Amino acid sequence: MVASTNVYGNLVQQIGGGKVKVASIITDPAQDPHSYEASTQNRLELSKAKVVVENGGGYDDFVGRLLHSAKNSSPAVINAVQVSGKAPKAGGELNEHVWYDLPTMGKLADRIADALARTAPADAAVFRHNAETFKGKLTVLEKKEGQIKAEHAGAPVAVTEPVPLYMTDAMGLRNKTPADFSHAVEEGSDVSAQSLQRTLTLFTGKQVKALIYNQQTSGPPTEKVKAAAEDNGIPVVPVTETLPPGKDYIGWMTANVAAIKSALDR
Repeated sequence: MVASTNVYGNLVQQIGGGKVKVASIITDPAQDPHSYEASTQNRLELSKAKVVVENGGGYDDFVGRLLHSAKNSSPAVINAVQVSGKAPKAGGELNEHVWYDLPTMGKLADRIADALARTAPADAAVFRHNAETFKGKLTVLEKKEGQIKAEHAGAPVAVTEPVPLYMTDAMGLRNKTPADFSHAVEEGSDVSAQSLQRTLTLFTGKQVKALIYNQQTSGPPTEKVKAAAEDNGIPVVPVTETLPPGKDYIGWMTANVAAIKSALDR
């Protein structure tokens, strides 16, 4: 088994238990999947994999390039964006960060269990039991999201990137970030002075209840936004794109949900 990031690697490990060996290609928060250059070890792992889990949606295109160049390799490929069924909104772009969408992760758990069952039929019952256990934990988290929606529906928030938007949407929160600001930050392009000023005004004018900040990709514009939030007493909730050390997926998302709730409750 090979996963493009440790987020999916952890999911595979939870479902496969001790029955599978998983290699996650990206584990370092400093590594950017959009520009990742694969190593010889990555190529070797993929050439031997029976099942590969990728995010898709343009997030980790290096997986497709590696598989295309691999000889005598035809693993089952599970694409999380395809499993999610998500599509761009009219006139907009796809938010590919589907691991922040809990229903998608439940669908993905089932798809992984099925793929593992085909590679090891004798252990199929174990894989499907583990997937059900994982989905049960997701249900608990989805209820917590629902509780936040019941208490804070419509609450305005800001983000530095679209990373957490599936989660904030499930909570009924309203993203007030100028789209050109978060898009520029995500793409690593220049943020215009006008866009930055409009974003800073969200904090100086106390127009949002929290800033949800991707701490894995920071630069002068996002640091200015973070400072503006802190200077104006607006809570900053850090999020990441890969698993923090010592966390599994459920523990990670539980902490994210709790942090957002704490910020909104202030």
